[in-house]
Amino acid sequence: MLAAKVACQRQLLSKEITSHHLCLWSGWKFPDKHVAIKTNMSISVSIVEDDQSVRESLAKLIDSTRDFRCVSRHSNAEEALLEIPIKRPDVALMDINLPGINGVECVRRFKPRLPGTEIIMLTVYQNTEHIFNALAAGATGYLLKQTPPGELLNAIKVAHSGGSPMSSHIARKIVQVFQQPLAQPAGDLENLTPREAQILDLLSKGFFYKEIAEETKLAYATVHTHIRNVYKKLHVRSRTEAVVRHLGCNRSFKESAGVWLT
Repeated sequence: MLAAKVACQRQLLSKEITSHHLCLWSGWKFPDKHVAIKTNMSISVSIVEDDQSVRESLAKLIDSTRDFRCVSRHSNAEEALLEIPIKRPDVALMDINLPGINGVECVRRFKPRLPGTEIIMLTVYQNTEHIFNALAAGATGYLLKQTPPGELLNAIKVAHSGGSPMSSHIARKIVQVFQQPLAQPAGDLENLTPREAQILDLLSKGFFYKEIAEETKLAYATVHTHIRNVYKKLHVRSRTEAVVRHLGCNRSFKESAGVWLT
């Protein structure tokens, strides 16, 4: 009952946010009085969003703005994985809560095939688990659906030019996680067994427990036991904390992490 109640509340929240910002996107007044002129230099954008009203409003916003063009729109990840590689857009806007394959897994499958396409998560989710999973999977930006139209368009430009657009609230969450004091020195990572280190590495790449089991040819319960041991040895209580510990030992990650605040 509790799980059903929480799911219902999330659905209502999602609909409330979507309804409010659908009005913002569809009612956006463009500064140019003329129809936007499309050229080969326009930023091409694909949209992966299961809500038809949101999908169509985003497409209208993009197509009605000079120097932007929507080249495809998709209601699920399966369709997107088949068609977006053909379109090869500059930027893709990706929802997380999709039917079937979720948005994070869709990103992870996309990146090896389309390394030149920048993917921005556009979602209502703002917990650290979703944020880190999406970024680890290959997303270059993370925006909330309450992002105003002007900021959304600017974020697409930033991603296309090599930046990492994030809603300021999301960027603050990331900063707070990295500023948390470590309970034990990073040497604890050396206490992990090779199998535990492998599983931690897969966690940091955005793999889910079931996918880790498939990748390592281990039973799901065995993977869960290994992860529990990793948490114990690293003195952490969540996947996010464990991944931060793992990434914190990789100086190249910190040196290459560029975050643009909207």
